[in-house]
Amino acid sequence: MIELKDLNKSFRTAAGRVDAVSDVNLRIDDGDIFGIIGFSGAGKSTLVRCINLLERPTSGQVIIDGVDLCALNRKRLRAERRSIGMIFQQFNLLSQRTVEANVRYPLEIAGVPKAEAAERAAELLDMVDLTEKARAYPAQLSGGQKQRVAIARALATNPRIILCDEATSALDPITTRSILDLLKRLNEQLGVTIVVITHEMKVVEQICDRVAVMAEGRIVEQGNVRDVFLKPQSETAKRLIDPGQSELSVYNTPNTLRLAFTGEESGDPVISDMTVKCDVMVSILAANTENIGGKTFGQMLIQLPEDPAAQQRIKAYLDGRNIFYETAESALPNPASAPSADDTAQAERARLSAQARIEGEAL
Repeated sequence: MIELKDLNKSFRTAAGRVDAVSDVNLRIDDGDIFGIIGFSGAGKSTLVRCINLLERPTSGQVIIDGVDLCALNRKRLRAERRSIGMIFQQFNLLSQRTVEANVRYPLEIAGVPKAEAAERAAELLDMVDLTEKARAYPAQLSGGQKQRVAIARALATNPRIILCDEATSALDPITTRSILDLLKRLNEQLGVTIVVITHEMKVVEQICDRVAVMAEGRIVEQGNVRDVFLKPQSETAKRLIDPGQSELSVYNTPNTLRLAFTGEESGDPVISDMTVKCDVMVSILAANTENIGGKTFGQMLIQLPEDPAAQQRIKAYLDGRNIFYETAESALPNPASAPSADDTAQAERARLSAQARIEGEAL
């Protein structure tokens, strides 16, 4: 189990202190696939690097299976890190080594005998369906294949936890789905806990059990993926799942409702039935469906007629069918809540200045 208690991480910049992570309290159970989602500059990548102390927290505790990593000396910390694998957005493969040698690299560092390391690498390449690429070099691989090598390398030391920092953001949609399917399969087969950092709600919906939403370095919402999708409470979550993708400016349209459908109603002709029974027409402004945990969930933005009586009939119909809805006013994200461009840029510069060192240590 991973426990983050009162976690804070600050960077010093020329303009002063930037708080990248503030007062984070989080619990991730063994065997979970846990998503941490937010927009750029939210602090999610800094947070995930604090989990294995590649970024040392300014204050707070990182407790894994009862051990506070922040209290360990360097030798014990290195030993604990062997139980935590990490997958990066840009793969971080060693270009002068073959695929098999890249997977074998963490085992060499750990002092595993060569024959045993070679056997383990072969086993892992078979697990990620890359046996035929064992003698190839990274330059000869596609993006999806490179990420599969990175996943195999992260599994080399039999970790209990895998941290994925935007592991699919550099991949096309089809390759992304295949990588997420692979991570899901590894979670089921090996029981490994996976922490997924992403800015894409579709990634969370496809494989995560639970999710935390970050904004301005803080956790602003957390819960089961289904609950956050159906009834988002924070402005950040509402923006992330907005079926209109904000550009449609649907929230500026009067008398707008957002409907959320569970797996049971997603295939039903709800709008057709509603227009007949309520004797009223509505306009559909935007809609989408998502697969969450093998079930179909949907959301829709509709514009109601101006007649108050007709609006009440529609709401009474939705209440009678237990379909969740919210008005545009309650769903409207507040742009003023976003961090300033200067603060985001300063935090990103400070983070990137340490990234070469950090990613080198993670290998």
